[in-house]
Amino acid sequence: MKKLWLHTVRSYLTIGLFFYYKKIIVVKEKQIPRNKPILFLSNHQNALIDALLIATTSGRFSYFLTRASVFKKNIVSKLLHSVNMLPVYRVRDGWSTITKNNYIFKTCTEKLKNNEAVALFPEGNHHLNRSVRPLSKGFTRIIFESLSAYPDLDLQLVPIGINYLDGTTFGDSVALYYGNPIPAKSMVSKFSNEEIVALRQTIQSKIKGLTTHIDPNGYAKTITKLNSLNIDYLQPKLVNACLETNFETCESNPKQTKSWLKSFFMVLLKINLFLPIVIWRCYIKPKIDEVEFIATFRFAIAITLVPLWLLIICMIITLNFGLLFGITYFLSVLLVTLISVKL
Repeated sequence: MKKLWLHTVRSYLTIGLFFYYKKIIVVKEKQIPRNKPILFLSNHQNALIDALLIATTSGRFSYFLTRASVFKKNIVSKLLHSVNMLPVYRVRDGWSTITKNNYIFKTCTEKLKNNEAVALFPEGNHHLNRSVRPLSKGFTRIIFESLSAYPDLDLQLVPIGINYLDGTTFGDSVALYYGNPIPAKSMVSKFSNEEIVALRQTIQSKIKGLTTHIDPNGYAKTITKLNSLNIDYLQPKLVNACLETNFETCESNPKQTKSWLKSFFMVLLKINLFLPIVIWRCYIKPKIDEVEFIATFRFAIAITLVPLWLLIICMIITLNFGLLFGITYFLSVLLVTLISVKL
């Protein structure tokens, strides 16, 4: 039943993300093993959306380490646990909660022993800035504890770079780059502090190569220049090469103007979804304190309130004009949505 539930949720999220994003590009430098323990290590820009994209594109069912603050409500906690999310406690959650992480890390070790996958964001927080921040050492603890308990474990480390064109807009595009799996045993033998440092530096370097990395020093000036060139952030290796050569190899792209056809279908979409849009703009969005949560909450509205609203409208149409008209209306709205997003 658990597998059926996970397959159902993943399929539904995949459909939702298909309608939400203009393009989702997935690049895997090498096939991700299906029968080995995997530790996915990704940059973190866009709150829960990052996890959903990994869950629907990696090809593995993963256990995600998620900050504990989102587990506070009992119903939410049960839902998150049902989709393989595990709470990680930080100092800001209170010193008394930190010891709970011992159980979580032990759980990760046992999952890896059973050749399952665990995913986490080693930067420790999220930010829409196009920079890979220094990595915390929590992921090294999972590696050390897993290999210490099971020395023959063929644990594979897979770095991931997530790249958004914007990050907050509806109809945005995103590219996920999965790096070559790295055998953890090739980097761990003495379980020393030196190996912790080496792991952090290596994984950070790999993630930097899979996503746009702008030096925090002079960030504002650099990002302004990149934006003026209309750089394609979905191709991070080209962007990084541009930065490494001090903009000498940069390829400027012409800015795309919104077509009248796209604008027309967007108006149609807004008319059909006026109530969910009003709820989003007037009641949900104003309460969001962190910009990194905008896409997460908008997507949540898109896969919950929007289908419910369309179902109600379809039922009204069906009761008054027949089932054929109800189904036709539903399919028409789906088509309008696709055209609005994909154009």
